[in-house]
Amino acid sequence: MTGVEEVEVVVAHSRRATLRVGDVFLKVDGDPAHADVEVRAMAMAPIPTPAILWREPPVLAIAAVPGKALGLLGEPSSASPSAWAAAGAAIRTLHDAPLPQWPGPSLDDVAAELDIECAWLLANAVLPAEVIRRNRKIAEAALRPWEPVFIHGDLQITHVFVDGDEVTGVIDWSEAAPGDAMFDLATLTLGHEERLDDLLAGYGADANRDVIRAWWSLRSLVASRWLIEHGFDPDAPGCEFDVLRSRMRER
Repeated sequence: MTGVEEVEVVVAHSRRATLRVGDVFLKVDGDPAHADVEVRAMAMAPIPTPAILWREPPVLAIAAVPGKALGLLGEPSSASPSAWAAAGAAIRTLHDAPLPQWPGPSLDDVAAELDIECAWLLANAVLPAEVIRRNRKIAEAALRPWEPVFIHGDLQITHVFVDGDEVTGVIDWSEAAPGDAMFDLATLTLGHEERLDDLLAGYGADANRDVIRAWWSLRSLVASRWLIEHGFDPDAPGCEFDVLRSRMRER
């Protein structure tokens, strides 16, 4: 056959899959609530987002955004300091926008999830106990009341696209909700801690660096079991386990 686009599997696990066909991404999710949030969040977000082409549950079709991802977890980011600053400015614009009208994670929910995941990590000995306990202590700084803002909720480095020094699109909005601003900043710089200054040059100097560092530990602790159980490797170079180990060198 001719004229048929190659189908690329971007990500696939038991809960959802994303396929790319040419310049179209097809997101297949068994829970329609995720697509509901994504569609509503992109309509509200005051920053560049992908165009929605059509929706036929359980499939959501969106257009590719121009440019390339800010970087990859586990690899140095080749994006310029100005591109990181532009990402920071875009995130600030999002955080200053009106709140979504659906609930986000509560402090009690985050604390309970952290306890559960740390207990699993210790019981299964996937990391030395001292690494888990040290990061659990660091993570406590994130467990404080926060003033909720409009957060992306899953602002991984591969979800922010830039062309030169301009943000061209932010993708994957299914976790968007009211939440802690420092969580978004920590998620984007997870494994790329050396780019935090560049990011904050655009975001603003009022960011709490201690809380961002706490979220690096907390997110890595909480995400590790899910990654393992869904076929991903948190022990790959530069990924979550390396983030947790790196905290052991801090005093």
